[in-house]
Amino acid sequence: MTAVGSDHDLGRALGRIAETAASLTGARHAAVSLRDEGEDGPGEPVIHGTPPDGAPPAGGSLEVPVQVQGELFGTLYVAGKGDGGQFSDADLHLVRILATEAGVALSNARLHSAARQRRRWIDGAASITTALLAGPGTGSTTTHALTVVAEKGRELAEAATGAVLLPHAGGGMEVVAISTVLSEAVRTEAYRGRIPPRSPVVHQIYAGLAVFSDDFADDPRSISPISRHYGPTMLLPLRSSGRVLGALALCRMSGDRRFSHTERTLGTQFAAQAAVALVLADRHRDRERLAVFEDRDRIARDLHDLVIQRLFATGMLLETARRKALVPEVREGVGQAVDELDATIQEIRTAIIALQQAPPEAPPGLRTRVLREAGAATAALGTRPSVRFTGPVDTRVDDKGARELLAALREALADLTAPAPPQPPARVEITVDVTAALPDGRPGIRLTVTGPGGAGRPLVWERPLRGGSGA
Repeated sequence: MTAVGSDHDLGRALGRIAETAASLTGARHAAVSLRDEGEDGPGEPVIHGTPPDGAPPAGGSLEVPVQVQGELFGTLYVAGKGDGGQFSDADLHLVRILATEAGVALSNARLHSAARQRRRWIDGAASITTALLAGPGTGSTTTHALTVVAEKGRELAEAATGAVLLPHAGGGMEVVAISTVLSEAVRTEAYRGRIPPRSPVVHQIYAGLAVFSDDFADDPRSISPISRHYGPTMLLPLRSSGRVLGALALCRMSGDRRFSHTERTLGTQFAAQAAVALVLADRHRDRERLAVFEDRDRIARDLHDLVIQRLFATGMLLETARRKALVPEVREGVGQAVDELDATIQEIRTAIIALQQAPPEAPPGLRTRVLREAGAATAALGTRPSVRFTGPVDTRVDDKGARELLAALREALADLTAPAPPQPPARVEITVDVTAALPDGRPGIRLTVTGPGGAGRPLVWERPLRGGSGA
């Protein structure tokens, strides 16, 4: 009994109990039959000796229940007295003691298994928090974070598929991250698949309640076509601070063992920890983005307050020197230097505007989109175009005017990049002026694109502000 009670392997412990029961009672056959946790029928019996051939065994048989804390989990059975006699009361007493020991062995094995499971899930939750807070150097984007949760949940639950669902703008929930061992066709179908808003599953998730199903394909609560691939399923709410962020779906194949009570409990706890980790990861990324924007603002302020002011002061000195110069060649050279300083100041102002662009999540203004178009043409032109803005571009140009201006700019840049760029490359100059006056006197916006080195005729596109069409 000491050996049996200290053995955490249930199969070995039950085999030793069956062997001991046969030895002590003189039986030719002994078997311990236990049902699996969470199952209604008996599990595979552990047998010692020669099983009966179907006829009543000589000497009769004994069968006693195996119980754990008053709950029936199986039986211990001995049959066929070796000497041909009948089993005695002492034999029955011994079998009952061994059945009690089988219950102890079952209880110990389950406690040991539950402890291992808990350790695995706790370690998994800790690894998720570490991965999500690792920073952008490891690809810690929102999509990456959700995929990490789906993958780790699938591994811990020993499931075929793990998926993260988030609320959809049209109602219901949508699969936004998935990890699966199934075919690529199933993965493609499931990714971005939706659970309709009328589904009872969605209502239960939004209420913060977990959904468990032993056969999701035939569950009347499931009305999504994705469910036909799966059997035992857990849909666990990702909930933090009383708010449901989404759901974690852990699905096994049809016919696989259903999730035990311990797995359901650990899965629910894992989902709660994952939700906290997702919130912390989002805040961590927000802080990092804020630090980047603060650095960019500081650089922009330094460029504006120091560099531009010094260049402007230098330009004023040169302008004074130009007026006092007596030699025409010197006067002309100084004037060119002043013009170059003015162009440099405009370039720095463009760089300042680029540094102050809004984050990618915010809708970009016209300045940002013009700078992006200029950047996209850099490779074909051989050098980045010079971009100048005059007036409040982002506030005075409506959406239609912005779209037409960008279309004209793309067309002009395409015409300039069609032939091979000049060698050495010269800059294309782009000017957007929202303070222009049109020939009819109306206020307008004017786009001017000058070819490399001023070659060719500049492209000029004009449009009245808040109405009209380009000319």
